[in-house]
Amino acid sequence: MIGRLRGTLVEKNSPEILIECAGVGYEVTMPMTSIYALPELEQQAIIYTHFVVREDAQLLYGFANKVERKLFRLLIKVNGVGPKLALAILSNMSADQFVSCVRHDDITAIVKIPGVGKKTAERLLIEMRDRLKDWQAQQIHLVSDDGVIPEQLSAELSIDSTFISDNKGDAINALLSLGYKQIQADKAVKSVYNRGMSSEDIIRDALKSML
Repeated sequence: MIGRLRGTLVEKNSPEILIECAGVGYEVTMPMTSIYALPELEQQAIIYTHFVVREDAQLLYGFANKVERKLFRLLIKVNGVGPKLALAILSNMSADQFVSCVRHDDITAIVKIPGVGKKTAERLLIEMRDRLKDWQAQQIHLVSDDGVIPEQLSAELSIDSTFISDNKGDAINALLSLGYKQIQADKAVKSVYNRGMSSEDIIRDALKSML
């Protein structure tokens, strides 16, 4: 089991990144919330991972901290929720925001996530309610290597999408990779875009506009 990677961040092609560890490059799929927290390219990064082996593929999912990984692992235990949908959930809201939705039965916010219909949202609320009862206690035990509780870590927004050259295109491609339809991505980016905005700012504001 690959549980953590520490190495040089080589590429960021949302939602995938390439991190080089001891001469080996690992392709890792990450939620947007975790990608925002990554350092600049060619800088050292630590990623907490979840390794999935299927008949046709070996997949590595990465997270900025143990809290996000813990929630991901809880989400994929829900009937009908696979890694792709779990990543979409974590890309559209933080772990604490999702926990708040579950505790307050906020189905409205959850159904706005791409790929989550009403039935899936209802199932998430029901099945996750018991699993998140001791969420605060779980977070206290998920302490990072430097002794800082992950929920207290600051997330520096830093993303370099290289699908196409301009920032608007980067943002649209990132939204498409998260499951949004072309018309949704185009409309959201157009509604928030201002000249001079970085791709990460456009993505962040576009996601907010669709909540």
